[in-house]
Amino acid sequence: MKNIVLLNGSSHPQLAKKISECLGVELSSCTLGKFSNQETNVEIKSSVREKHVYIIQSGCGRVNDNVIELFILIQACRMGSAKRITVVTPLFPYSRQSEKSQRKRLPQHQIGSEIMNSLTQHSGSSPSLPQGSFAQSFMGMSMGESGYRQWCARAGTLVANLLQAAGADHLIAMDLHDPQYQGFFQIPVDLIYAEPCIIQWIRSEIPNWRQAVVVSPDAGGAKRATSICNKLNLDFALIHKEDLANTKESMGLVGEVQGRPTIILDDMIDSGSTIGLASEILKRHGATEIYAIAVHGVFSGPALEIINRSPVTAVACTNTVPQEEFRNKCPKLKTIDIAPMLGEIIRRTFYGESVSQLFVHDEQA
Repeated sequence: MKNIVLLNGSSHPQLAKKISECLGVELSSCTLGKFSNQETNVEIKSSVREKHVYIIQSGCGRVNDNVIELFILIQACRMGSAKRITVVTPLFPYSRQSEKSQRKRLPQHQIGSEIMNSLTQHSGSSPSLPQGSFAQSFMGMSMGESGYRQWCARAGTLVANLLQAAGADHLIAMDLHDPQYQGFFQIPVDLIYAEPCIIQWIRSEIPNWRQAVVVSPDAGGAKRATSICNKLNLDFALIHKEDLANTKESMGLVGEVQGRPTIILDDMIDSGSTIGLASEILKRHGATEIYAIAVHGVFSGPALEIINRSPVTAVACTNTVPQEEFRNKCPKLKTIDIAPMLGEIIRRTFYGESVSQLFVHDEQA
């Protein structure tokens, strides 16, 4: 592959090295560091003039430093007369911070009661905005002590705008937490999915997968779970929240898992609370084995401790985030390698071939 340059940031050098090995292209040399005042320093050692540059940087680790480093890498390539700059972000930074995603985290029943109370109290006049803190947050604002309405920031939208302002021409991202982000860009975006890798892992690592039930831990992930159900011809179950207090009693199961293995599917494991609660519910309903699969394994706070104590048999995550340290602390953790897929996607975009063909499922596979 001529006229291609692979650059990696400091967020996930192991993944970048694997991708370069899959492509047969060496990573270009660059110096990444900080000055004494903690400002980010980037120096690209080889020429990028009239070349197609791929910058691999995941939104993990020291996220804020890595995001600034990515912007400076893009700008350095733009100033170096790169022909085209493609940003490869297996985990897109700040992808959970949209107005819509913040609303989803709020107790909907309390929001509804506050709205209804507001309308009832003003039935004889024009209704005002609900005064409860949850209802105000639902509408994108919260009331401070001084009475000022504090509007929620859309940090993910800001990051998207900054990527374009820095000079990126193309973005490759995997399983965005909020797919709406794809519409925030004016540059081409290839949104790719770990689904083929997950299906392959299920077939090879779960002995009795044909009898398994795929479980979505919430309504938001039902589409993802049913897609895999349809491709593997498996049954589906859903864990729903009867009320939004974060307790086991507030969650219920729709579907039958008695005497069968189960596979919990989610896009991200962060605090681990969702997987912990879901696994306990499935165990109470008679599931024989409980597997959990997520695209992004962030494992912040007590997540690994929760998983170790939970009845989960194994937890599989892709390596969009470095997993070596996590595996040392959690023997249940398995890794799904996505480097070959990312390498093939880079090759296809470089030669102008179809990316969507990678996600056409072969029923005979």
